[in-house]
Amino acid sequence: MNIIFKHANSFILLCVFVLPQARLSQEMSKFCANLAFLFKETPFLDRYAAAKQAGFSAVESGFPFGFSKEQVVKAKNAAGIEQILINIFTGDVTKGELGYAALPGKQNEFKQSLNTTVEYAKALGARKIHIMSGRVEGQVTDDHDKTYIENLKFASKILEKENLLGVIEPINNYSVPKYYLNSYEKAVNVLKSVNSPNLKLQLDIFHLQLIRGDITHTLEELKSLIGHIQIAQAPNRNEPDTPGEINYKYVLGAIKNIGYNDWIGLEYTPLNGTVDGLGWVKKLGYTL
Repeated sequence: MNIIFKHANSFILLCVFVLPQARLSQEMSKFCANLAFLFKETPFLDRYAAAKQAGFSAVESGFPFGFSKEQVVKAKNAAGIEQILINIFTGDVTKGELGYAALPGKQNEFKQSLNTTVEYAKALGARKIHIMSGRVEGQVTDDHDKTYIENLKFASKILEKENLLGVIEPINNYSVPKYYLNSYEKAVNVLKSVNSPNLKLQLDIFHLQLIRGDITHTLEELKSLIGHIQIAQAPNRNEPDTPGEINYKYVLGAIKNIGYNDWIGLEYTPLNGTVDGLGWVKKLGYTL
C-alpha cells in the first residue's frame, strides 16, 4: 500500500510493501515420547515430567510394572502431559513373557491382563492399547491362530464398550525371537477376520524395515488399517537421524502423504542421552 506524508511544502510518497506472513520453516509434529525407551536416565515416574520439560506434550509407555494406576496418574497429571498409548500387561517379563493373546490355554490370563490394562488406560486417559501376542515356543499351530483371533474378538467387544482402540504390531524376529505376530500378511489377515473398528495396526517403521522393507508401498497399502505409528532407525534402533537404512526425512513425508495425522511414537534407544539426541527433530524440519 502507499502512504503519503506531508512535510512543509513537499509531499513524500512512501511505498510500503506488505508481505504475506512467512511460512514457518518447521512443521509442528505429533511426536510422543515412549517412556520405556526415552528418559531412562530418570526413574519411571519422573519420566513424565522429564518428557514435558524436554518439550513433549504427549507420551506412550509399556505397562508400568510395579506402580499402581494412582501413582502413574499422579505423575502424569503433575507433569501436565497427555498419555496416548499403553502396552497391555504382558506377564512376567523376567521370564520373557510378552503377552498371552496367541497362547492356547492362557485365555484367562489374557482376559485378566486386558481388564487390568483397560483400567490403567481409562485412568490415564490413554485411548490406545497395544495388545501383544506373546512368544511361541516351538512351531506355530492352528491352535495359536485360532486362539489369537478369538482373544482379539473378545478384546474388541471390551474396547468398543470402553471407547478404546486396540492395536496389534508385527515385531521382527531378530529383535524378539519367537514372537507370534511377526509378519504384516498375518496381521492383515487377523484384522480382516476380527473385523472391528476398535482394532487396528500399529506400524513401527523400525520393525517394518527389518521384516519386509518397501516402506513407501507398505504405508500406502496398509493406510486404512493403521491406528498408530512408531519410528526408530534400523538396524540399531537409535535416533532417526543416526546412520542406518532409513531416510526419515523422506519417510515422515510419506507418512504425511497417506493422510496419517495422528501421534507418532518415538520408540528408540538414544545414543548419548535422551535430550542430547533430540536434535534430529529440528534437523528434519519439525518441532516438538
